[in-house]
Amino acid sequence: MVDGLRWRALAYEGRAILKLGGPLLVANLALAGMPLADTLMAGRLGAQSLAGIAVGSSLYALALYLGLGVMTALSPLTAHAYGAGDREKIGRYARQIAWVAGFLALVLFLLLLPAREILLCLGTDATVISTATGYVHSVSFGLPAILMAHALRCTSEGVGRTRPVMVVTLAGLGMNVLLNWVFMFGHLGAPAMGAVGTGVATALSQWVMAGLYLSWFTCSRGYRSYGIAVMPDRPDGAVLKEILMLGLPMGGTLLAETGLFSAAGLMVGTLGAETVAAHQIALNYASFTFMAPVSFHSATTIQVGHALGGRDRRAGRAAGFAGISLCVALMASSAIILFLFCGDIARLYSADSKVQSIAAHLLLLAGLFQISDGLQVGAMGALRGFKDARLPLAITLGAYWVVGFPVAYYAGLVSQQGPAGVWLGLIAGLTTAAILLLYRYEKVSR
Repeated sequence: MVDGLRWRALAYEGRAILKLGGPLLVANLALAGMPLADTLMAGRLGAQSLAGIAVGSSLYALALYLGLGVMTALSPLTAHAYGAGDREKIGRYARQIAWVAGFLALVLFLLLLPAREILLCLGTDATVISTATGYVHSVSFGLPAILMAHALRCTSEGVGRTRPVMVVTLAGLGMNVLLNWVFMFGHLGAPAMGAVGTGVATALSQWVMAGLYLSWFTCSRGYRSYGIAVMPDRPDGAVLKEILMLGLPMGGTLLAETGLFSAAGLMVGTLGAETVAAHQIALNYASFTFMAPVSFHSATTIQVGHALGGRDRRAGRAAGFAGISLCVALMASSAIILFLFCGDIARLYSADSKVQSIAAHLLLLAGLFQISDGLQVGAMGALRGFKDARLPLAITLGAYWVVGFPVAYYAGLVSQQGPAGVWLGLIAGLTTAAILLLYRYEKVSR
């Protein structure tokens, strides 16, 4: 029992989170399947192509996840409004965030233009800079689409409709694989662009997904009463401030974690193409399995938000602990799979024996931080349901950049332990964040 919470309440909230999270699990696995497909298909082009995508995606992720984090504010805001029965506010949030999405997409696109110069300054292996730069420039054209698609997704999640998210994301995955085949290998009259073609395919798939969401919101009766898919309102300072006051700390939190993983990729990028390829394999697989707890993290935010919007704080607290427990259980299962089959997983990605050996070792290290990762993401989802974003931002900045990054840099580069040392930093950062975020949720939910 968690501080007097009844097991019956935890079980009830857990079942509700499972119902909401099931379609999101499929959707997030499909979403993770896009870079997974990119990596698997690029792996057949050789270690250099795979390394180029690894470095390019590490840089692109810094911009992308800042934007996605801000858009994610719509999930708790919409959930609270839905729990309170305020349909008009739900539509107003969605219409106003279109202005935020457009502005952020432009800023992030401009920041990514000097990708080549940034990679040169970071000391990236010269053999992969050209491919990485081409990937970043091509995938960046999808930024407006993916930000708006994510905002619409969060709106749908916030009103408890998660099946449309699953359908749209599965369609996006299918489109991404098809377009990879077209642009990477030069089918159907398209030029063979190699690894850079994955960036083109991803950007086009993001536009398809945004179009599908808009079509669904326009045509489905279940969404019409919210007035979402209409012409945007004029900017409303009060609503934009409410979105940004929650969204910017959430974006900063996501950027702090993603930034650590991107920094790890860039540090590994100085160690040679085979090492970078192995790092990409391990990180790609870990990211794929991470989609399971992320799904229930989102469902936890929704369930907590619905309860608090209806002024039932005790149910909100129970929902948070139920969601945290689910996330930890999922990642414990993932850790067992990694410990047992790390070598087999590495062989799925690459035929290069050296790459396989390094990747298998890194996958074992990934198994060590699975439970910490599940705990921190579950606690973060629960805190977001309480609209608690500022102190979690400070916690993650400290955990990832005061603890995780120095350990990764010293162990990986100064002590010359290579990629394994860098991954020790990831383990240290995630474990610190997990402990502090769980403590914060215990305090806030009282």
